Amino acid sequence: MKPLAFVAALALSSTAFGSAAMAADTYTLDASHSQVVFTYNHLGFSTTYGMFSGFEGEISYDEASPEASSVTVSMPVQSMFTGWEQREGHFMSADFFDAQDGDLITFTSTAIEVTGENTALITGDLSMNDITKSVVLDAKLNKADTHPMAGKPWLGFDATATVLRSDFGLGAFAPAVSDEVQVMISVEAQKAE
Repeated sequence: MKPLAFVAALALSSTAFGSAAMAADTYTLDASHSQVVFTYNHLGFSTTYGMFSGFEGEISYDEASPEASSVTVSMPVQSMFTGWEQREGHFMSADFFDAQDGDLITFTSTAIEVTGENTALITGDLSMNDITKSVVLDAKLNKADTHPMAGKPWLGFDATATVLRSDFGLGAFAPAVSDEVQVMISVEAQKAE
């Protein structure tokens, strides 16, 4: 599993940052507009990029008390896209994920610290490759408004984090291939019916 899923979780808390009092509302992630992009250094020669998609998740958003919000997110390991089929196959091999159909990366928030009008730190349990570790997402609420085409409340946010792949049993070829993986998340969520 990959470190991308946790990013979606941050969206929940970041959307809570600046609004009037209101009971917690449930939002579901818009998989068509949510991605996790990751980068790492390859042998000092280049920065390599990849992406995860196929999110499923739910945000309980408490506008009056954003720190009381919560989020759960999952995405399939095999949704990884790097632009080179052989690389993706290697990542799914026993050297890394040893991925099977149905393997998921999951993130469940455990705490939210509001740091500004539209920013927050979201702490949560990231699980991938059968290992769970606490990670912190640095999140920013981009927009909380009515979607112009869907006509319903919508949230959008970005988040970043740095993850050590060796923490999740994915440390093959480190440090030649960097252990640190930079994660950039962009998520949209719609108010549930």
